[in-house]
Amino acid sequence: MGRKKDRKEEELIAIPPGETIKENLEYLGMTQAEFAQRMGLSEKTVSEIINGIAPITYETALKLENVIGASAEFWMNLEANYQLAKARIAEKQKLKDEEKILNQIPYNEMSKYKWVPQTKNKEEKIKNLRNFFGVSSLNFIPQTLEVCFRKANNEKTSCYALAAWIRKAEIEAHKIETKPFNKEKIYQIIPVIRELTKHSWDEIYPKLINLCSECGIALVTLPHLKGTYVNGATKWLKKDKVLLALSYRYKFADVYWFSFFHELGHILKHGRKEVFIEGDDGISKCELEEEADNFAANILIPYKDYKKFITENKSFTKDKIISFANSLNIHPCIVVGRLMHDKKINHWDFTELRPKVTWQK
Repeated sequence: MGRKKDRKEEELIAIPPGETIKENLEYLGMTQAEFAQRMGLSEKTVSEIINGIAPITYETALKLENVIGASAEFWMNLEANYQLAKARIAEKQKLKDEEKILNQIPYNEMSKYKWVPQTKNKEEKIKNLRNFFGVSSLNFIPQTLEVCFRKANNEKTSCYALAAWIRKAEIEAHKIETKPFNKEKIYQIIPVIRELTKHSWDEIYPKLINLCSECGIALVTLPHLKGTYVNGATKWLKKDKVLLALSYRYKFADVYWFSFFHELGHILKHGRKEVFIEGDDGISKCELEEEADNFAANILIPYKDYKKFITENKSFTKDKIISFANSLNIHPCIVVGRLMHDKKINHWDFTELRPKVTWQK
C-alpha cells in the first residue's frame, strides 16, 4: 500500500521548467548571470523563471532555443505540463475542500434513482455532482439555486437535497419540448385536466404531460428526496416556458392533484421572477402560498358546492362521497382529500377511495 501511495503522490508533483534550465546551465558551465546576459533578460526575471514564479512565454521559448539549443516547442511543452500539474494539484485540494458539502448531499439516494452514476469514490462523486449541478465547484450551488437555501432556513429541511431535487426537475424540463406559454389556453384546458382525475394514473399521465406542453408548461414528476419535504415547485426557465415540478412524496392521487393545481395557481396568478416551492416543512405560509392553496381547492371543488355538501351532511358515507364527486366530474379521492384536510373525517377513513400514483421511470 505504501508504494502505491508514493507513486500517486509523485504524479501530483509540479516540476517547473526552470529545473531543466538549471540542469542545462550546469552542463554548459554557465552561470545565471551569464545566462541572463545571453537571453537579454534581467537576473531577477531569470531567477523567477528558474524557480517557477514567472512562466516561459513564446518569446522566452524562442530565446531558449537559441541559447540552450532545445526547440521552442520543447520549452513550451515543459511550461504547459508544469501549469497543468499545478492546476491538478489545486484541483485535488479543491476536491478535498468540497467533501464537507458532499456529505450534505444525498448522493446514494440520487444514484438509486440514476440521477448520478453509482460510485463509492469521493472524488468521483464530487465530479459527478459538479456535472449534475452544472457548476465548477460545489461551493457555487447556493448561488445558482438561492431559493432552496432561503426556503431551507429551518432545521428540518436539507437545503442541498432540495437543491438537488429542483436541479433534476430543471434537467428533465429542458428535455421536454413545449409550445410558447399561453395563459388563456391553460384556463381552457382546466376542465379537461379535472376530468383526468377520474382515470387511472398510467393512462392519464402521458396525456397530462402533453396537455401542459401545449400551453408552455414542462411538467416533471420526480421521486421524493429525504429532507426536502417538497410536494411541488414552479420556476420560469425562459419567458415562454415554465417548469411545474411535482413529487411522489405521499403517493396519494388527491395530494398529487392538489399540488398540481396549487403550482398551476402560482403560474397563472403570480410573478415570473420568483421560484415557488411548496411543502409542509413547518414554515408558515405566506399570502401567495395561501392564494395558490385557495385556487387549487376551488378549482377542484368549487366553494359553493363544497359548502353545501358539508352543510347538508352531518356524516359522510362512501356513497355520498362518490355521488358528490360524480356531480363535479372528479375522482372521489379529491373529495376525501378535502374532507381530511378540513378534519371532517379521519385520515384512515375511505382509504379505498384514494388510489396511489406510481413513479413513471
